Parts: sequence; structure tokens; C-alpha cells
Amino acid sequence: MPFFEITALLMVLTALFSFINYRVLHMPTTIGVMFIALTVSLGIVFLGWVGVDIGQSNLARILETVDFNQALLHGMLSFLLFAGAMHIKLADLTSQKWTITVLATAGVVASTFIVGGLTWLVLDLLNIPASFMYCLLFGALISPTDPVAVIGILKTAGVPKSLETKIAGESLFNDGIGVVVFVIIL
Repeated sequence: MPFFEITALLMVLTALFSFINYRVLHMPTTIGVMFIALTVSLGIVFLGWVGVDIGQSNLARILETVDFNQALLHGMLSFLLFAGAMHIKLADLTSQKWTITVLATAGVVASTFIVGGLTWLVLDLLNIPASFMYCLLFGALISPTDPVAVIGILKTAGVPKSLETKIAGESLFNDGIGVVVFVIIL
């Protein structure tokens, strides 16, 4: 399936999930869309387990052709950071630079080790062999927050401007720190 067809399919699914969220769930958009996508994904996995084939093998073949390093690090991440940065004023960001720096660096590193360590412990309890380094890679991948989601929620919550700047700034910079931590561990 060509790149543009995959992109169009993902956009249509996102619009459909947004509509369902707006009409039924009434959650914040980013949370609702993620919840519906996770539910649909788990439903597809469950159908595969019980023997119902709705194209999982074709989907797996398509996903194997995607270069996720190229798609995520050189594609989607730049758009996410740009979309998040559009809503922040540079003057507000520089007034909170030390708080943002500490939160973005120490927070991501600590979260990487906490998530990685807990993942390793849970997998060990479930008797699933996994290297601690792979669990740390997972922690580095999961630890950075999504700046678009964070900024959207902060706007609707009506938090003070200084707190919004700290959280949104940290959310923007922790993606970069997360990439650095991921590459170092890799």
C-alpha cells in the first residue's frame, strides 16, 4: 500500500475516532482518540486470537515495510514539535528556562529508569524474558509527553500562564531529551 494511501487511511480513521469521541465519549480529543484507537487495536488482536481473520496478516506485511526510524524521528516528531511550539511565546519560555531545563532532563532520565525498571519487573513476574536494556529503551520511548496533547489539555483547564509555560515548555524539550536518551541506550 503506497504511502499516501496509508496516510489517507490514518487521517480518515482519526476523523472517525474524533467524531465518535465528540458524539459518545465526550473526552478531551487527544485522550478520546487514543482510547478508541487502543480499543480497536485490542479488538483486532482479540479477533486474531479467536481465529477471525480480518486482514491482520496483510496489515502485518504492510507494517513491516515501514521504516519507523525514518517515519518517527525524521517525520512525525518534527511536526509534533512544531505544532506544540506554535502556541508558546519565546519570551514566556525564556523566563522559565531553568525550571523547564531541569524538568525536561532530570524528568525524562528518571522516568526512563522508572518505566524501564518497572517494565523489567513486570515482565519478569510474567515469566517473559526481556533484557533490561530493552526495557530501558522502552522507558526512553514512552517517557516524553506529547506536546500537542499537553497544550490542548492545559488550554481547556485554565491553568495560570506561568504553569502552562513550564509544562508546555518541558513537554516540548523532553521530546529532544527523549531522543538523545533513546539513542544513547540504543
